[in-house]
Amino acid sequence: MTADRPVALTRAALTTPRAAAVAGIVFGILYGASLVLLRLSIPIAGSADNAWLSTNSNWVVLALHLVPFAGIAFLWFIGVIRDRLGGLEDRFFATIFLGSGLLFVGLTFVGAALAAGLLTSYETDQSEAITGGAYSYGRAVMYNVVNVYGIRMAGVFMMSLSSIWLRTSLMHRAWPLLTVALALVLLVSDGYYPLVTLIFPGWVLAVSVHLLIRNAQSQSPETILYVSAG
Repeated sequence: MTADRPVALTRAALTTPRAAAVAGIVFGILYGASLVLLRLSIPIAGSADNAWLSTNSNWVVLALHLVPFAGIAFLWFIGVIRDRLGGLEDRFFATIFLGSGLLFVGLTFVGAALAAGLLTSYETDQSEAITGGAYSYGRAVMYNVVNVYGIRMAGVFMMSLSSIWLRTSLMHRAWPLLTVALALVLLVSDGYYPLVTLIFPGWVLAVSVHLLIRNAQSQSPETILYVSAG
């Protein structure tokens, strides 16, 4: 029988919370900024005003260019959160967590593509884009994809992650409870209020900052984790 001896483990697993925090912060900033730019540039869906196509198109283009990078950061956020769960991951809630996250990204990309399509149609033939009905239809679809279906998938994502946190105790109990409350707002809201659409990126940003602070407090650069090996 060999004597127990300390074995130093690599810090790969210890850097996961930091990676999740950085990805979440990037997503929260980029996606939140794109939503603010779109809200300031495009009138609400019920409005017949189409002046933004000629006056605010540059801001809309900037917002649409931020969306793909926000989506990539969010996928990274999902990946490192799942990696952190490891063997604690519940298959049922993990499936809903992953599926709703991927649907949110997909719907967000579809909505951005529809907005880009409106701009392209207007640049190609301004009169036909407005009078032919393509503008009204495209704008209505865009708003419903992002502000109805996308927002609800974000609410399901938050709800499933809060359930995982409650089962694993990886986060303080206040976080799952707050997450459930915010998720319910997203699930029952129509998404046309600016503050409602900003709930999700704001939540991801807050969770990411919390993870980053907690990681900095619990670990130092010279920290090495030891376990007993037989």
